[in-house]
Amino acid sequence: MKDMPTLNPKQALDGNVSPTAFDIFTSFLKIGMTAFGGPAMAIYIKAMVVDKKKWLDEETFRQGVALCQTLPGAIAVNVASYAGYRTLGLPGMIAAFAGFTLPAFLLMFVFSVLYIRTRSLPVMSSLFSGLEIIVVSIVFHAAATFGRKALCHPGDFILFAIGALLLFFKINPFVVIVIVALTGIFIYRWIGAESTPEARQPAGTKRDLFLIAAFFAVGLAVLWIFSRKLFDLAWVMAKIELFAFGGGYTALTLMFHEVVGVHRWLDHQTLMDGVALGQITPGPILITAAFIGYIIGDFAGALVGTIAIFTPGMFLIVAILPLFDRLRSSSLFLRAIRGTISCFVALLLYVALKFAFAVHWDVKHFLFLAGSLGGLLAGIDILYVVFAGAVAAVLFL
Repeated sequence: MKDMPTLNPKQALDGNVSPTAFDIFTSFLKIGMTAFGGPAMAIYIKAMVVDKKKWLDEETFRQGVALCQTLPGAIAVNVASYAGYRTLGLPGMIAAFAGFTLPAFLLMFVFSVLYIRTRSLPVMSSLFSGLEIIVVSIVFHAAATFGRKALCHPGDFILFAIGALLLFFKINPFVVIVIVALTGIFIYRWIGAESTPEARQPAGTKRDLFLIAAFFAVGLAVLWIFSRKLFDLAWVMAKIELFAFGGGYTALTLMFHEVVGVHRWLDHQTLMDGVALGQITPGPILITAAFIGYIIGDFAGALVGTIAIFTPGMFLIVAILPLFDRLRSSSLFLRAIRGTISCFVALLLYVALKFAFAVHWDVKHFLFLAGSLGGLLAGIDILYVVFAGAVAAVLFL
């Protein structure tokens, strides 16, 4: 397919001047400072780039949201990257990504430093004991919420059961995802449950795709030469991102498998503490990669972990744009993606149980679980549940 320039649609329509990369960076920095709510942040991004700044028209933005919901990784970060890319090409994508994720990265880095220096204090032990329970509640709640939306047809339940069974027999989660996706292609055709939504075809450029790929390849080569541990960290985080269909929570199972089970960089409790810290920072839960990276390699590790877990999403946005219409109209692709989404309900339930088994349960902890899970089921904002739970943990645990 012949490359097409990535222009601001508003500029193409009415001659408006495109913003600079600095304009995009500062605008997304403001959003990133209050980016609580995960995928819901797409609403606020739309309010800025479509309604206020008028950098994109509504149809172009809507296409981007559809694309980012299809791709693996953190939906909010992908939407921000897409908006930047469609506004000012690759410089706009980098500026939007940097502005949106910088507040979460810096705050997580500070939390990681404080965590290492203070976690042995009694008050901090109580705090993180409570936060671990809240993480269990959050993942169980995510599994229930995700399941209500994803499991709505007999085929969905069949694939959920297949995924759960394979995980029970300790099959590698990455392999489970592939098996269930391929099974979904046949299951949904057999039971006649498939759809082909319409979509217009946006455009990407081969040059941008090459530049992102080259950046990641050179970065991996440098890490290979100077630090094999950071190379392994970057490779693992990139692999997690590429398989994290359905949003950030679905990456937790893969993180658990790789970070705790395969490489043994962290134990169960430490990873749960990192997930809890990720809940009280703005931005996606995948910022937990900065916490993991800091444990492994201080600031350099935090930076490598953050870049590695988000860069594949940017690459996929540019790579898929020229093919988006074809993929969204492909029954094979849609059935595979639907199977993957059903599988992730099993993955979420699996990691919730793993986290639960790592907790030292007593009456207080069960009451704490009931309170936090009840608050989430009642619709209380997750940020309020985490902060209230933190205070209760210090006072009562």
